[in-house]
Amino acid sequence: MTTALSRQRSPARTEAGPFNAPLPVPALTIRRLLSRVRKPGRYSGGEWNSVRKDWSETALKWCFTYPDLYEIGMSNLGLRILYEVLNERPNCLAERCFAPDVDLQAELRSAKVPLWSLETRRSLHDFDVLGLSLGYELVATNVLDMLDLAGIGLTTGERSEADPLVIAGGSIVLNPEPFADLTDAVVLGEGEDVVLEISEVLQSLGWHRRVCGRDGQSRRGVDRATTLRALARIPGVYVPSLYEPRYEADGTFAALDRLDEAAPPSVAGRIAADFETRVRGIRQIVPNIGIVFDRAQLEVMRGCTRGCRFCQAGMQSRPLRERAPEVAVAAAEAILRATGYEEVGLTSLSTADYTFVQEVASALHRRNPEVVISLPSTRVDAFTVELVDAIAPGGRRSGFTFAPEAGSQRLRDTINKGVSDEEIVRCAELAFSRGWSAVKLYFMIGLPGETAEDVLAIAGICRRVLEIGRRRHGGRAQVKANVSTFVPKPNTPFQWDGQDATDEIETKVSQLRKAFHGKGLVLSWHDPRSSLLEAALGRGDRRLTPVIVRAWRNGARLDAWDEHFKFDAWIQAFDEEGLDPAWYAQRDIPTGEHLPWEHLGAGVSGDFLLRDRRLALAGRTTADCHWGPCSNCGAPAVTGFDCDTGDQGPRRMLISGGGGTVGDEGGTGPSSRRWRYLGPPGDARRSDVAAAASIGAAAYCAGDNVNLDRAPRRGRSHDMLGTQMQSKDAGTNGLASPVEAAGGENSG
Repeated sequence: MTTALSRQRSPARTEAGPFNAPLPVPALTIRRLLSRVRKPGRYSGGEWNSVRKDWSETALKWCFTYPDLYEIGMSNLGLRILYEVLNERPNCLAERCFAPDVDLQAELRSAKVPLWSLETRRSLHDFDVLGLSLGYELVATNVLDMLDLAGIGLTTGERSEADPLVIAGGSIVLNPEPFADLTDAVVLGEGEDVVLEISEVLQSLGWHRRVCGRDGQSRRGVDRATTLRALARIPGVYVPSLYEPRYEADGTFAALDRLDEAAPPSVAGRIAADFETRVRGIRQIVPNIGIVFDRAQLEVMRGCTRGCRFCQAGMQSRPLRERAPEVAVAAAEAILRATGYEEVGLTSLSTADYTFVQEVASALHRRNPEVVISLPSTRVDAFTVELVDAIAPGGRRSGFTFAPEAGSQRLRDTINKGVSDEEIVRCAELAFSRGWSAVKLYFMIGLPGETAEDVLAIAGICRRVLEIGRRRHGGRAQVKANVSTFVPKPNTPFQWDGQDATDEIETKVSQLRKAFHGKGLVLSWHDPRSSLLEAALGRGDRRLTPVIVRAWRNGARLDAWDEHFKFDAWIQAFDEEGLDPAWYAQRDIPTGEHLPWEHLGAGVSGDFLLRDRRLALAGRTTADCHWGPCSNCGAPAVTGFDCDTGDQGPRRMLISGGGGTVGDEGGTGPSSRRWRYLGPPGDARRSDVAAAASIGAAAYCAGDNVNLDRAPRRGRSHDMLGTQMQSKDAGTNGLASPVEAAGGENSG
């Protein structure tokens, strides 16, 4: 198949080194196109801390291809980290490209100009690897748009030897089967180590293009098939084309057959080897326009042990790892210096559960009084006076966000949320008493085992919270409830449970709308039709790839944005392929049935998922193993956490890496690992981490773990840009659920 731009190739070279360096898209062409679009800052590049390398002197060329708009992709911390990891290597370069909005798409197709990267403005086709980030099912058609606009074959079978490899990663790739024919390889788990291993393999094989002969043409040194077999041997890398699915007569998934001996029977997700002791992503790129999370970001903890049964991220990101306070403080300060930001977000899946959140926030405020600290939406049972004073001592009090998820205690136990009505009330009282006048609560409807009483309980708890706010703030008090539809996700205890029918969800929303009357109560909800597609793609198989392609040809694109969502285009595509989205999304799957994603794994075991589902059906909870007993979830104990210790749970944290084993308790040599006792707040055996955060920060910053001189700086400083340069209409009003899932609103 020939795409619209497949015959447009960048001709001559621009530099004299040994590696491929085609001409970029002409600057005048770009200037002309950007003069006709709504937000040219999305596509202009040149941001502070962006990296531009000499193509002729750099062997392997990656482009991180984020299939959503700039405002979303630039908020992604994973992209910031991997961009720095690769650009630190002299023989690699990494650039960026984001999905163009519909106005630029039209201009590119009309002018027959290929989609370009932000750093050097080269066509995506000229790169060796496209690193595709899949964080939400409804970016599927955006992937096709970007490939088509770059003149790259849409599917693996349509790609030539000259096309780049398309390697996907991200939070939804635990079931990449609907995307299997669109991707050459898929990376499971955390990417910091494996992107370097992939790069080394590709370079050793000769996948990068060298200048050969007198004609100056660039050629690869290895064919595509050999390269894919080599990638399949890297732990954590899945090459879908080396497998073929089989189906039963009734349409259910039967098995996945291996087509090549290089293909392993199963693939497990990767875990970064040195997350606790080394911080990557210091020189974070400062955007040219306002983005969703326009602040410095520091990941203080990775993984989550809360065990919410609907949460795919929490299940797949285990084991839990935390950064020592001196590491966190030093890294946060280094990021602030490198970016010019005056706000830093301490990010994780549940930052309020980070053991040292109060100490780190207090140390940062003490050392940097002007800096604003923000947290993602906060757990009800982890919100304390001490935490409030640490993150916002006398600071701003705008909106506060937390997520009870269900209105009744019974249903919260079923989903293992572990939050009581009393804790919700206590949290609300604390928030309103400390100056917040508006509270936002996140809920889901359609959860397994839900009744009409559970749905109406959402309105009941919101009214109770509003009454607390009125006692403090009178008519200014406001409670906003955001209601999303439950989506069953692979690798969770609820992966077998079907989604409610769309008309059932609409009935429940209607009931809530009637119950949410009166001043101070605001209800918003997600379109249940988009949730239907999200569930169908999330639990789908390879038969959905043609559906995605047909939906795209029918005009579907930017489906995560309400103003662009075309449900009819998707339904038509399903009909044309003889498939039903409800069969994938709403069917209860028998626990004995084979699943399209069962050969892929990360975080927890299948036995644990089944065991936890049985507890859900009985309305019983599973204890948080952070401080409680081990739940035998199967997560690998590779970070020093002794997951099977019984009553106390994890008791040590890694504070210094090296060549030693997990059992090493100290030592002075460079090969030793050092550990610190990790107990709950108030434990007498716990060290004075607040002092450690202040004293250790300077020493840590002077070491190799936070190095500010690794990459050249480009563009303008953030201080020069100023806040007035930010777009005032960043386009966030119509954002769908993945944006809020990426961190919600500030609690600081």
